[in-house]
Order: sequence, then C-alpha cells, then structure tokens
Amino acid sequence: PSSVRLYVFDCGSLNIPDTSNYQLKKEELATTYMALPCYLVAHPKGTLIWDVGAVPDSSFKPGGGPAALRYASSLKPLTVQLAEIGYVPADITYLSFSHFHWDHVGNANVFAKATWLVRKLERDIMFSDPPSPRTEPANYSALKNSKAVIVTKDEHDVFGDGTVVIKSTPGHSPDHQVLFLKLAKTGPILLSGDLYHYPEERKLNKVPTTEFNVAQTVASRAAVEAFLKKTGAQLWIQHDFTANARLKKAPAFYD
Repeated sequence: PSSVRLYVFDCGSLNIPDTSNYQLKKEELATTYMALPCYLVAHPKGTLIWDVGAVPDSSFKPGGGPAALRYASSLKPLTVQLAEIGYVPADITYLSFSHFHWDHVGNANVFAKATWLVRKLERDIMFSDPPSPRTEPANYSALKNSKAVIVTKDEHDVFGDGTVVIKSTPGHSPDHQVLFLKLAKTGPILLSGDLYHYPEERKLNKVPTTEFNVAQTVASRAAVEAFLKKTGAQLWIQHDFTANARLKKAPAFYD
C-alpha cells in the first residue's frame, strides 16, 4: 500500500462465564461476551500482525466448521482470512502481542518466521518453568527460536515514521502494551490490548481483580487517557463485543 492500512479479522469470541473478576455484575453489561479480533497493519515498508486470537488454526477440521479452546470459539482460521486479502504468513514482517495471555497468542507459531517485537518481562514469563496458567505455551513454542527484538523504550516506532507505534502500558500483565496507529483518512486509533476489556470498565472506572499490578494498570490507564485527549485518537477496546461487531472486517480495511 502507498499509505498505512488496518485490516480487522474476526478471530472469534469469548463466552465469559463469570464477570465478577472485572468487578462488574452481568446486569451492568450490555453483553458478557468479548470479541477476539486480530489485526494486520500494512505499511509501505512492511507488515505487522497484532494479536493472533485464541483458537489456533490447527484446531480447525479440514471440512470446515467452528473450533474452540477453553471458553473461546472461532468460525474461520486466521490464515484463511489472510489469504483472502492476498497474504501468507511468510509475508509478515513483524509479529507483536499486547500481552502473553492465551486469548491473544493462539496462532503465534504460524508467524514464527516474522521478527517478534516483544518486551523482556513478557518473553521471560512465556518461557518460564513452570509456565503461567494464563497462557497456552504449545501455541507459541516456535517463537523460542524466532528472531526477536526486545523492546525497551516506552514507545517503539515500528516503521520509523510515527504511524505505527507500540506503547508500554504495564499492569494487566508485567509488560503489557497497546498499539497506536496514525491513518490518513480514518485518523489516529489506539488498539487497547487488555487495558480495558468491557466499555463499562472504562465508564464505571472498574479495575479487574486479576491484574498483575493494579497500581500499574491505574497509572497506565491515566497515561493513555491523557494521550487520547492530546492526540484525539479513537480508543478501540479490542474485546468490546458490540463495538467490534460494527467494525468493517477484512477484506475491507481502514486507511
């Protein structure tokens, strides 16, 4: 592309059995479901795939139909959706996740030949022994031998022109991060990772009880809210089921 494009893929949904961890009652929520989007950023200098769902493509049966993992389900493999817009995994320059939890790394092994942009505390915990119960190590095991760039700065400018920037937002996990995009027509967007899960979390100022570090989450949220105000960026809460349903999906794109 001649300018930055953002493709949104439908990587399924989470059927949350209990919302008490989010300090939210079911009656306070528009829906208890969470979306599982995956994103491809196409830039004139390369590509970045951001978050790769919960259900690995290897879980899908050859004849089609849905696949599931834990309380996540998906209708269509990510690689099939990529192929529909003309990409194969070998075309992906960079791979990065908001964080290491199982519902964001399901197809990591597919992109093991990409350069992995990762923060040290996340990589350390992903390959710790024993592994964290909040992830699925088999789904990213191939990354152990991937080319990796350890991101150390609060802001990492992926392509060097300020249009695709990974920002540090620790708290939900030790080295959680969000993604800022500057699109020519759509304007600036911030992809939230799990800084928030439900829009009601943001509206009612609720912090989940299962955060790695609550104080860090509070600080990261405050910094992001100030950044949104400064830049005028839209906040896309990745797990927001209702908002995600309204987004145009690939092969359509935002530019």
